Amino acid sequence: MTTALHPPSRRRKARLQEASLLEGPMLLLQSIRGLRSHRALLWLACAPVALLGLGVFNLSARAGVGLTDLDGMQAAKFLADNLWLLVAAALVIFMNAGFAMVEAGMCRQKNAVNILAKNLFVFALAVTAYWVVGYSLMYGNTEPWIISGWLSFKGFFFDWSAADALACAAGQGPKGCSQLVPSVDFLFQAAFAGTAATIVSGLVAERVKFGEFVIFSLVLTGLIYPISGSWEWNGGWLNSVGNKPFIDFAGSSIVHSVGAWAGLVGAMLLGPRIGKYVNGRTQAIPGHNMAIATLGALILWIGWYGFNPGSQLGMDEWVPYIAVTTTLAAAGGAIGATIVSTLTSGKPDLTMIINGILAGLVSITAGCANLTWVGAWLAGLIGGIIVVFAVSAIDRAGIDDPVGAFSVHGVCGIWGTLVVGLWGFDLQEEGSPLGLFVGGGFEQLGIQALGTAAFAIWAVVTCWITWSVIGALFGGIRVTEEEEVNGLDIGEHGMEAYPDFASAGN
Repeated sequence: MTTALHPPSRRRKARLQEASLLEGPMLLLQSIRGLRSHRALLWLACAPVALLGLGVFNLSARAGVGLTDLDGMQAAKFLADNLWLLVAAALVIFMNAGFAMVEAGMCRQKNAVNILAKNLFVFALAVTAYWVVGYSLMYGNTEPWIISGWLSFKGFFFDWSAADALACAAGQGPKGCSQLVPSVDFLFQAAFAGTAATIVSGLVAERVKFGEFVIFSLVLTGLIYPISGSWEWNGGWLNSVGNKPFIDFAGSSIVHSVGAWAGLVGAMLLGPRIGKYVNGRTQAIPGHNMAIATLGALILWIGWYGFNPGSQLGMDEWVPYIAVTTTLAAAGGAIGATIVSTLTSGKPDLTMIINGILAGLVSITAGCANLTWVGAWLAGLIGGIIVVFAVSAIDRAGIDDPVGAFSVHGVCGIWGTLVVGLWGFDLQEEGSPLGLFVGGGFEQLGIQALGTAAFAIWAVVTCWITWSVIGALFGGIRVTEEEEVNGLDIGEHGMEAYPDFASAGN
C-alpha cells in the first residue's frame, strides 16, 4: 500500500467579488500595486496629516509670512497648536451627542424625537449665527464702532486670513499675539456657543414649541452669549475692575451659567409640565431610558477633554495637567453626589450619579488651570454634593427642570467660578496664591463674585426680553395641552422615536 504524497495545501486567495464587507476594503487596497506591505499601509495612513499640512500651506500662501519662512521649531509649534485646537473642537462638537442622549434618556419616550431634534438642529443654528455675527461681536476690535470693554464689533462674518498667525509664529507679531489660524479658532469658539444653547434645551424640555426655541437659540448664540463672553475672553471690562483679572478659564460662568440662566427664564415663563405638581406636591416624572442617559454622560466626560484642555489654545505641558484636574473633579463629583443621594433617599440614584459627574466637570471648568489636583478633586466633590440639594430646591421652588440642567450648569457654574477665589493659584505664571484660603486675600473672591453676578443679571434680563418678545409675536412659547399630553414627537414632528413598541405610561 502506498501513500500518495500531496503538496502542502495552500489557502486559496480570496477574490474581491467573494469578500465580506469587512474584508473588502483591505483586499481592494492590497490589489493596488505598492500597497501590499504593512509599511506602505502605514505611509498611506499619513495621508490625512499631509492633507492637513497642505491646507495650512494653502492658507499661508495668502500671507506675507509662510510656513517655509519658519524654522523647524516654529513650524512644529504652529502646526501642533492648530492641530490640537482642531481636535479639541471636534471633541466639544461631539458633546452635542452627549447632551442629546442625557436629555432624551431622562425625559419621557413620547418626547424623545423632539429633544433629539432640538439638540441636533441647535448646533447648526449656533454655528450659523456665530459665523454671521457672533464671532466678530465676541472677538471684535475698534472697527467700525466700540463701547470700550463692553461691546465691540468687527463686521459681519470674519477674516480667515492666516497672516497674523504666521507672523506671530515667526516672532514678528506684537507681544501676546496668537498663532492660531482664525478658521480653527472660530470652529472651537462656535462649539462653545453651541454648548450654551444645548443647556437651554434641557430646561425647557417636553413643553416648548420647536420653532420658538429655534428663534431664541439664534438670538442667544448670535448676540447674547457673544457680548457677555467678550467681557472676559476678549480683554473686556472684567479684566480691569481690580488689581487681579476675573478668571473663567473655560467657561463655568461664561458658557454654562449663561446657558443655564437663559433656560431658567424660559422654564419659568413656560411653567411646569402637566402632572409635575399635584395638590402642591412634587411628583417624580421618570426618564424612559437610563442606558442612553448614562452613555451620554460618558460622552460628555470625554468631550470635556476638548472643552478644558483645549482652552489652553495650544499644545504645551499644561494640557495634560488640565486634563487631570478635569478628571479628578468629575470623579469627586460622582462620589459626592452618590454619597449624598444614598443618605437622603436610602439608595444610590443613577440620575444623581450622572448629574454629579457633570456637576464636577462644570465645577472645574473655570479653575482647571488654577487649582491643584487636590483642590480640583475637592471642588468636584463639593459640586456633586451641591447638585443633589440644588435639584430638590429647584423642585420646591415650583420650577420644572426635567434634567436638572440649572442645578448642574447654573448652580455649579457659579460654584466653579467662586472656587478660584477660595483656593486658586496663578499656576502658569509665578505660582502665587489667589484664593482666600491659600493666602491670596479677599480680592480674587470679590472679583469672581462680581463676574458671576454680572453674567447672571445680563442673561436674565436679555433672555427675559427675548423669550417675552418671541411669545408675544407667535402666540406663546408653549405647546397646547393636547400636544403635551400626546407627546411633542407627534404634535411637533409627526413621528415617534419607538414606533414598533407600545408605550407604557410614556
